Amino acid sequence: MNELEPVAMTVQLLGGLALFLYGMEKMTDGLKAAAGNQMNMLLARLTGNRILGAITGAIVTAVIQSSSVTTVLVVGFVSAGLLTLVQSVGVIFGANVGTTVTAQIVAFNTTALAFPFISIGFVMSFVWKQGVARHYGAMLMGLGLLFYGMATMGAAMAPLRTNQSFAELLQSLQNPVLGMLAGALFTALVQSSSATIGLAVVMATQGLLSLPAGIAILFGAKIGTGITAILAGIGKPQDAKRAAVVHVLFNVLGAVIWLPFIPQLAMIAQAVSPLAAHLEGMARLAEEVPRQIANAATIWAIANTVIFLPFAALFAKLATRIVPDRVLVQKEIIRPKYLDDALIAVPSMALERARMELGHMSQLTNSMLAKVKSAFAARDLGELAQQFDQIVVLREAVLNYLQHIGRSALSDVEAEEHARLLAATGEIESMSAAISRELVPLAQALEAAQIAPSKETTELLERLLQIVLETAQAALRALVERDEQAAQSVVAKRAAILDLSEELQRQQAARLAQDDPNRLTKYRIQIEMLDKLRRLYGVSEHMAISVLPRSVLVGELYS
Repeated sequence: MNELEPVAMTVQLLGGLALFLYGMEKMTDGLKAAAGNQMNMLLARLTGNRILGAITGAIVTAVIQSSSVTTVLVVGFVSAGLLTLVQSVGVIFGANVGTTVTAQIVAFNTTALAFPFISIGFVMSFVWKQGVARHYGAMLMGLGLLFYGMATMGAAMAPLRTNQSFAELLQSLQNPVLGMLAGALFTALVQSSSATIGLAVVMATQGLLSLPAGIAILFGAKIGTGITAILAGIGKPQDAKRAAVVHVLFNVLGAVIWLPFIPQLAMIAQAVSPLAAHLEGMARLAEEVPRQIANAATIWAIANTVIFLPFAALFAKLATRIVPDRVLVQKEIIRPKYLDDALIAVPSMALERARMELGHMSQLTNSMLAKVKSAFAARDLGELAQQFDQIVVLREAVLNYLQHIGRSALSDVEAEEHARLLAATGEIESMSAAISRELVPLAQALEAAQIAPSKETTELLERLLQIVLETAQAALRALVERDEQAAQSVVAKRAAILDLSEELQRQQAARLAQDDPNRLTKYRIQIEMLDKLRRLYGVSEHMAISVLPRSVLVGELYS
C-alpha cells in the first residue's frame, strides 16, 4: 500500500464529485423545467391539511429533486394567503422524504448506464430544441453524469480498501457523533446533502463503510443542509426564514432523537433490504450496505414525518418565535410580494410568480379605482398619486424579473406566457397612470376654478364614472386571471359608454346658450372630464381585447 498516489487519487475523487454535483444540477434543472408547472399546481391544490401537505411535498420533491424549490413555492403560497404556516410545515416535512429518492437512485449499481444515459440525453437535447423532450434529455444526461461521477469516485477510492491508515480513520466514524460531524462539515462545504450521501454510498460500494457509520454520516448530512437553508433565508421575507427554521428543526431534532437508536434503525434497514448471502467479508458489505443506507434514509425521513406531523402547529409557533414579525422602517415605498430569484431557473414557476405579482399590482390599481369617487368628490387625489408611484416600482421589478426569465430557454407555451405578462404589466401601469395623471390634474383644475356641476350633469357624470370604474375592475380581473367572461363584459359596455357620452355632450352644448359668465370654463372642464373617463374606458377595453380570442372578439365588436 506504499504505492498510493494521494495527489492523483484526490484529483480523481474531486473530479468525480464535480461530475456528480453537475449531473445532479443538470438532472434537477431538467426535471424542474419538464414538470415544474404541474408540480406547482399539485402543491397549490393538495395542501389543504397537514397530512395531504406532507404527501404532496414528498411527491413534488421526489419529482423535481429539489426540496429548496418546494420550500420556495410553499413560502409563496403562505405569502399569498393560500396556505397557513402550519399547513406549510407538513409540506416541508414531506419534502425531506422526497429528497431521499436521490439516495435510492445512487444506491443502484449504475456504472453501465452512465454512458447510454449521457448519449441519449445529449441526442434528445440536441435534436429537440423546444418542448418537453429537450428537458427530459437534460434530465437523462444529468443522470448519466451523476452515475459517471459516482463511478469515478469509486475508482479513486478503490485503492484505499487495503490502506491501514484509512481503515483506522473509518473506524473512528463508528462513533456516531464523529460520523455526524463529518457528514455535517462535508455537506456545509459542498452545499449538498445528496453529494454527502452519494459519497457515503460510493464508500459503501467499495466495502469501506459500515451501515451504522453510513447512518451517522446521513444524519450529519441532513444537519448540514440547515446551513444551506439558513444562508438561503438571508434577506428573504419572514415566511421564508420561518420555513428555513422549520427545515433545520426537523433535521436537527430528527438526528438527535435517533442518535441513540442507530443500531435499531440499522436493523430495520437490513430487514427490508436484499441480502447477498452468497458473498462474504468486504465483498458482501459492498453489495448490501449501499441499499441499506438508502433505505435507512427513507425510513428515517418517513418516521420523523410521522412523529413530528402531529406537532406541526408547535413547529410553526416555534419558528414564529425564533423569527418574529417585525416592523421595518423601509426606504422603499413598496416591494414585490411574490418575485423570488430562486425560481428563475424554472421558467414555468417563475412565470407563475410574475403573474401573482401582477395580481399584486392589480390589487393596488383596484384600490385606486375604489377611491376615485370619494377622492374626486373631496377634490383630494393625492393618495392616488402615491399609489401610482408604488405601481411604477412594482412594474419595474416585474419587468426586470421577466427580463431574467427571458434569458432562459423557454418552450413555445412559456414564451407566449412571457410575452403576455410583459404586455399585461404595461397595461396595468397604463390604467393606474390614467387614474393618476388624467384624473388628478382634472380634480385640481375643478378645485382651482371652484366649479360645481349642475344636478343633471352630476348625475350623468356619476353614472358614467360608475360604469367606467366597473369596467376597469373587470378588465383587471380579465387580464390577471385570463377571465374571458369578464373581458366580454368590458367590451359589451362600449354602447352604454357612448350613449352616456353623447347625452352629456348634448347637455353641455345646450348649456352654452345660457347666460352664465362661467359657461365656457364649465364646458371645457366638464368635456375634459368626459374625455378622461372615456380614455380610462379605452385602456380597460384594450386590456379586455388582449384577453379575448379573435373569434369571440369579432362577435363582440360586430354584434
